Amino acid sequence: MAAVVEGLELEKAGAAEDTAGLAVQTVDAKPGPPPVLAGNWLNLDLYPGGCHRLLHLCAQQPSPLLQVEFLQLSTHENPRLLETTLAQVPWSQLHLRSLVLKGGQSRGALGACLRGTLTTLPTALSGLAHLVHLDLSFNSLETLPACVPQLRGLGTLLLSYNHLSELPEALGALPTLTFLAVTHNLLQRLPTALGALATLQRLDLSENLLDTLPPEIGGLSNLSELNLASNRLRSLPASLVGLQSLQLLVLHSNLLTSVPAGLAHLPLLTRLDLRDNQLRNLPPELLDAPCVCLQGNPLGEASPDFSTRSGTPQDLEMPTLFLTSDVNSFPVTPQGCSVTLACGVRLQFPAGATAVPVTIHYRLWLPEPSLVSLGPHDSLLSGVLELWPHGVAFQQDVSLWLLFVPPRARRCHEVVVRTRSEDSWRDLETHLEEEAPKRLWAHCQVPHFSWFLVVLRPVSNTCIVPPEGTLLCSSGHPEVKVIFPPGATEEPRHVSMQVVRMAGRELRALLGEPEASVSPLLCLTQHSPAGFLCPVTVQLPLPPGVTGFSLDRSRLHLLYRAPPAATWDDITAQVALELTHLYARFQVTHFSWYWLWYTTKTCVEGLARKAWERLRLHQVNLIALQRRRDPEQVLLQCLPRNKVDATLRRLLERYRGPEPSDTVEMFEGEKFFAAFERGIEVDADRPDCVEGRICFVFYSHLKNMKEVYITTALDRETQAVRGQVSFYRGSVPREVPQEAEAARQKKGADALWMATLPIKLPRFRTSAGHRQGPGLSLVPLNLGDAETGFLTQSNLLSVAGRLGPDWPAVALHLGLPYHELERIRHKFRDDLDGQIRHMLFSWAEHQAGQLGAVGRLVQALEKSDRRDVADEVRAVLELGRHKYQDSIRRTGLALKDPTLPGTSS
Repeated sequence: MAAVVEGLELEKAGAAEDTAGLAVQTVDAKPGPPPVLAGNWLNLDLYPGGCHRLLHLCAQQPSPLLQVEFLQLSTHENPRLLETTLAQVPWSQLHLRSLVLKGGQSRGALGACLRGTLTTLPTALSGLAHLVHLDLSFNSLETLPACVPQLRGLGTLLLSYNHLSELPEALGALPTLTFLAVTHNLLQRLPTALGALATLQRLDLSENLLDTLPPEIGGLSNLSELNLASNRLRSLPASLVGLQSLQLLVLHSNLLTSVPAGLAHLPLLTRLDLRDNQLRNLPPELLDAPCVCLQGNPLGEASPDFSTRSGTPQDLEMPTLFLTSDVNSFPVTPQGCSVTLACGVRLQFPAGATAVPVTIHYRLWLPEPSLVSLGPHDSLLSGVLELWPHGVAFQQDVSLWLLFVPPRARRCHEVVVRTRSEDSWRDLETHLEEEAPKRLWAHCQVPHFSWFLVVLRPVSNTCIVPPEGTLLCSSGHPEVKVIFPPGATEEPRHVSMQVVRMAGRELRALLGEPEASVSPLLCLTQHSPAGFLCPVTVQLPLPPGVTGFSLDRSRLHLLYRAPPAATWDDITAQVALELTHLYARFQVTHFSWYWLWYTTKTCVEGLARKAWERLRLHQVNLIALQRRRDPEQVLLQCLPRNKVDATLRRLLERYRGPEPSDTVEMFEGEKFFAAFERGIEVDADRPDCVEGRICFVFYSHLKNMKEVYITTALDRETQAVRGQVSFYRGSVPREVPQEAEAARQKKGADALWMATLPIKLPRFRTSAGHRQGPGLSLVPLNLGDAETGFLTQSNLLSVAGRLGPDWPAVALHLGLPYHELERIRHKFRDDLDGQIRHMLFSWAEHQAGQLGAVGRLVQALEKSDRRDVADEVRAVLELGRHKYQDSIRRTGLALKDPTLPGTSS
């Protein structure tokens, strides 16, 4: 509510900017857009170079700053320039009522808001006698500037997202302060003088390091909202029961073991949030109070016995598990544990997360459209992790760390973990952690198990719309706003906003019109299907190069798209567009997609659809390479155009092949397949192979690479086989177009054929290498078991045929002694295939009946830099598991064993 009230106050002030139409001044201090000084409002944070423009205004006589009451300046500036600028402003001569010096307008490569460079304030700023609103959020303050406690007229002080470790005692000398926000800092203690703020109504200290509160906090007689969430509080002072005006008390995500019973008797309290603490016993009046939230507490459980160990429960070591690739489950007890899966995923189960022991299963799925939910402008950054039993709720949230591919810097995008909950997908609050260069983790808290994946999406700004109205602004494009008037909804409603920008050169190339331009693309969504009770005002910036004074209204088009349709409708004639110097405003009652176009074209709906598709298309190249030491091994990959050269430089040491294909365009998540032609066939039964065609799904940030083994029924004794591999769009059809048909389709707009690359299998020099060596006996065996997958004699022969000169390294990693390798070399000294087969089958015979043998083989292949063979072994195991589970289902046994992966709900 505090942010809502603040937003409404600033919106009222900002209205002057647009209604003052002709009062716009142009200041040519630096190249680029001028600052807008409308009435008493000066906004310098919309464009770069705000400090230069402010210095230019200071130099003018008489100074136009004397009429300013509301000033905004971005602190994303050079630190020295920012300090110089603030020192030259004649603060004592100004009549400012609101001063906003904040960062957060810019975002990093992964979508995180960047802090400004502000570290201090000039002492002269204390001369702002009329200042009532000061916002210093998203900066680099380590101590509160000394001038701030001297601003005796302050009513609102916002210090969130800084590096403050403490607040000064002098802060208690602000006699009119009503709202104080110091969230996301490093506060370890609070000043005792805080209790002297008699007028304080809202206090937000969440996301800090507080472990105690001073008893003087009970002196805040007018305090109505107190937020202490996500700290380290173990207890609360009894003086809190004296906060007789308190309506909202938020204490979730702390370490509380008890709370004062008198909190239940506060006369105005409507919500007491105690979720995710260590509360085991509470007074009955708190347990029965309807306003108390207690989820995530071990209520009613006996306290753990720590008599045999020293320290607090938080100091006790948690069991740590490291799983190998052949293990797909692990136990979790009420003691909790920390688990690292073979795929790199980490989980942490806090003590008390489960009341009884439970076995957790996991599986890492290759991404495909049926498992991946992406928005039109989203990109996938990871595979799909499944954890089951599905839907099992934990008594405390479980921490999950997912490893993902770091994306290239993309403005106004952010990384989130997406999960499936029942029949819908939702995004979790995600924090990014960097372990090493190019090794990033997405960290989130999960309440239950399901499917999880990491997604790059346009920044999503959300808010809860209360009946009294609010303002929603885009953090990446602050000129985009949605204004909810009072009465727009009867119940609080969750809404969100995403903004996507299109490069002007792409649009002009599409339209062939040098003056065409478009606004950012706005997507508005809400959780409720019902419309709003009264119109909601949407504000979009006018397209670049267009102002309200110079535009031709006949060329301005407001376009609308209602998902899931891909069409855009021109609704310019159906709405009343209110134009100002910089913005266009219109009213809606339902949320959808909106886009402003400025063009001489009269029918823009079809062009808008093409432009929208252009926003989502990726330019890619296809490659097909053969391993130099083993031409039967083929690497197929689909790469974004900007990654092709670097990838080829890395691969051409081990592979050879033709030049990459011509550039083609693909959507994120688009299916395609590779078909080998002219006598070339796939040499293995693979889960991703349908009728000899390899299935792919394109994801721009993933490798999109597969290695396959090929064979031919043609005679290679006398000549080489010259075949080819062709790439086609879509799922695998029953018949692949012939080469002539493919060439004809190449010219069509919706051609299925994308590229054809040559493949050559050289002729056999001699057939001796393919005959069984002397003295070699291949005993029939199966390595592994049917449930987890096994390798047959045929599979092992296939593995042996791939190893080539790398077999000694594999043998050593399998544990064979060096003298055994020398014996095998001597016995089969003229037969390389015999050496490999004898080594592999003699090892397999000794492993018969032992657990984990297949896993050891996969690890040995990986350690020997033969991941290609390791991946093929995994594919064979996966195919075997699928067949086994299918047979279980057909016989009806799956219903009797709910822990089977295929039977999870």
